[in-house]
Amino acid sequence: MEIWINPACSKCRGALSLLDAEGAEYTVRRYLEDAPTEAEIRAVLDRLGLEPWDITRTQEAVAKELGVREWGREAADRERWVAALAAHPQLIQRPIITADDGSAVVARTDEAVRDALSRRPSAP
Repeated sequence: MEIWINPACSKCRGALSLLDAEGAEYTVRRYLEDAPTEAEIRAVLDRLGLEPWDITRTQEAVAKELGVREWGREAADRERWVAALAAHPQLIQRPIITADDGSAVVARTDEAVRDALSRRPSAP
């Protein structure tokens, strides 16, 4: 399990606390320092079952500068959004947990973190 975080984010810190309390094994990715590639973003979107505009923080200053709220939200627009997320990782909603079963969740609530935890393989 991997969690993409911004250490300054209270939702990220809360998710990490819950993972620790549950004894979860996970890897932390500080995605602002270790920005995901376009391919990694596409893979996470597939795991989430979402589109890039679904995980874009449209209130960020850079989002306003880029004018993302006015961008199209059709299949033909997908790559423009993915490229923006890769170029400006602060636009990515956080935290994102990639679960061990191949799925992922945007873990902004305790329920979402528990959902990711429930996807761990059972201990033998």
